[in-house]
Amino acid sequence: MEYIKCFSMTLPGLKADFDSAAEEVKKLKTRPSDEELKELYGLYKQSTVGDINIECPGVLDLKGKAKWEAWNLKKGLSKEDAMNAYISKAKEMIEKYGI
Repeated sequence: MEYIKCFSMTLPGLKADFDSAAEEVKKLKTRPSDEELKELYGLYKQSTVGDINIECPGVLDLKGKAKWEAWNLKKGLSKEDAMNAYISKAKEMIEKYGI
């Protein structure tokens, strides 16, 4: 019981850090590579929605398919682990590109 109480107290802090990272990454001075953006997108969707819940877009929707694939690669990752990975990736990109 103590573990659950402790965990629930840290989740709001994690969510706040995640939300802050999501805002900060929008301010990057230089546009990240497509691969970096796809990685961040997949982690963001896994953090906010969970496992992918939409059908794969058609072959002609290249952007939609790339986003779907990025999210699908994160399938099975818990929301908390995805948030932590997103925060780490965002920090890495902020250090690399500046804000």
